[in-house]
Amino acid sequence: MRELNGLSALVTGGSRGLGLLLARELAGRGCRVTIAARDPHELAEAAELLRSDGAEVRTAVCDVRDQNQVRGLVTGTAREQGGLDIVIGNAGIIQVGPVGVLGAREFHDALDSIFLGALYTSLESLPYLRESPAGGRLALIGSIGGLLAVPHLLPYSCAKAAVGTLAEGLHEEQARYGVSVTAVHPGLMRTGSHLHARFTGNAEREFAWFSTLAGLPLLSMNAERAAGRIVTAVARRRPRVVLTPLARTGARLHGVAPVLTTRMNRLFARMLPRADEGPSRPLEGSRAAPRDRTAATRARRLATVLNERAADRLNQRGPSTGTR
Repeated sequence: MRELNGLSALVTGGSRGLGLLLARELAGRGCRVTIAARDPHELAEAAELLRSDGAEVRTAVCDVRDQNQVRGLVTGTAREQGGLDIVIGNAGIIQVGPVGVLGAREFHDALDSIFLGALYTSLESLPYLRESPAGGRLALIGSIGGLLAVPHLLPYSCAKAAVGTLAEGLHEEQARYGVSVTAVHPGLMRTGSHLHARFTGNAEREFAWFSTLAGLPLLSMNAERAAGRIVTAVARRRPRVVLTPLARTGARLHGVAPVLTTRMNRLFARMLPRADEGPSRPLEGSRAAPRDRTAATRARRLATVLNERAADRLNQRGPSTGTR
């Protein structure tokens, strides 16, 4: 707990979900925290939540897809906080749907928000992290989807795979400068992010499977616990952390038996909605949720109750900007 006390920390995508929890965890360990996101209203609400817990926090509006904005964010944070010791790149988007209705634009959007956002954050932060008296720490949030491609999440998986490779390469190159880089690969977490994901094709059915899996206790992880483990990994300068037993099992199995895991994913894909089952117009989760009151819908809502509660706690109910 003491090793992070007094350090300056920056979290991108920090206005809600996992980013908000990472900021809270860092503040709880004595850090001076800056949270950045696109939406100023979400940032203000997030800051109020953090300050109600006694956190010292500042906010900065930033679109991580724009390198000039990221440069201004990093420079301003270092100036206001007297340096920069910890940076966590967390911003991104989630798009759910089959490739038949997801085109090149969706892949570009994912790469811009997830990979280029992580890249710009890294490039602009590293000069300051090298100057940190405590030894800089950088963490990039990947996903199990970047280690093992997930059907109907291909833009997300491709972008997260690039983030994981970036983190591993930077870890090797920056060690000589006293900077540690941690690649974080969470599995399913109960953050309420299903309300801001973009669903394409048969949006209601896509929302149903995604929100259900993300909310089941045996498959998904409590987000507060995940944030604690991530910050501990960053504090201890671990090069890589994979969260949830299911994600660790999947990553190991894919490493030793990729043909088997690919075939298993093929079976899973066949259970998902077909590309021709619905309109291609994307809907955000808050609008894609089924409105009927069938037994199946009631069962899904029961299965996702923990995720819905997480959404209430983690500032997920406000207007969306498309980022976590």
